[in-house]
Amino acid sequence: MSPFTFDAAADTATAIARGRDAAYIAGGTNLLDLMKEGVARPQRLIDINALPLATIEPSPNGGLLLGALARNAATAYHPLVRDGYPLLAAAILSGASPQIRNMATDGGNLLQRTRCYYFYDTGTPCNKRAPGSGCSAIGNLARQHAILGASAHCIATHPSDMCVALAALEAIVHVESSTGRRSIPFVDFHRLPEDHPDIDNTLQPGELITHIELPPAQAFAPHSAYLKIRERASYAFALVSVAAALQLDSDGRIAQARIALGGVAHKPWRRPEAEVLLHGQHPESTVFAKAAEALIAGAQVQGRSLGSNAFKIPMAQRAVVRALEMALAGQTSMLLGSANKGQNA
Repeated sequence: MSPFTFDAAADTATAIARGRDAAYIAGGTNLLDLMKEGVARPQRLIDINALPLATIEPSPNGGLLLGALARNAATAYHPLVRDGYPLLAAAILSGASPQIRNMATDGGNLLQRTRCYYFYDTGTPCNKRAPGSGCSAIGNLARQHAILGASAHCIATHPSDMCVALAALEAIVHVESSTGRRSIPFVDFHRLPEDHPDIDNTLQPGELITHIELPPAQAFAPHSAYLKIRERASYAFALVSVAAALQLDSDGRIAQARIALGGVAHKPWRRPEAEVLLHGQHPESTVFAKAAEALIAGAQVQGRSLGSNAFKIPMAQRAVVRALEMALAGQTSMLLGSANKGQNA
């Protein structure tokens, strides 16, 4: 780990004033790993845990405001989240381990960096670590890598479960800097690699995430689901994950639909045109399959032989259908049900 200086901020104004040439640290569950591996080498760290940004409360427009410093576990088990946004609660509880969820913050979750093996291995070329050095994953072991939105410079995937749900819920990220405040629609927060895979998001230097706003989503609460497919049952990143939500009209037809994919691209993957295919339709597997096909149209295989991720294409199609069936049945996730029992025991 490279040497660094450490400072703490007691208020938001101080954090912003000191943060332009420093890295913010709260839970540190990803940043410290990156520093230990020599992937991240910040010269200054600003501890922001004392900032008053840990509350979860209703927003003026009937939605919900998540403070950037609210812990993932507190968010997942908060009554306003569990009752109004069970999709988000299920996604959070699918990620990491209980110990990490107790430390990780909501704002920090948005800033997770990829878990690509080559990104973490400083002995291999990586355009995300060192722009222009090359992408070691292309043509090699790419089982975990992207099938959508990749570029000739990077095929890494975004690791977050929480962000997949936030994409489906059309959250808004509120940030603040020395130049003022701005709101970023979630679809615009993360970016695809294109020619600059080293840039993960659209934050500007010195900007601090203060809140994540969830729009009113009561219509989706009864019919939403998060499905995560992974190598093992706990503490593993998604091969493919799906956040699905349906709103049914009085005739049982689909009035609105939201679908977001994780584990397949450099950011949570949505295509509103695929969701539109469900509008006005009777909810059934054949209709779901057409939406799934549209959602992953253009998917490309990476890697070769046993290192290929070709399996992700049919897996993603089937996972979308299954997640929509779970949402229709009101089965938010089997994990959420068991977690409820554990929390109440």
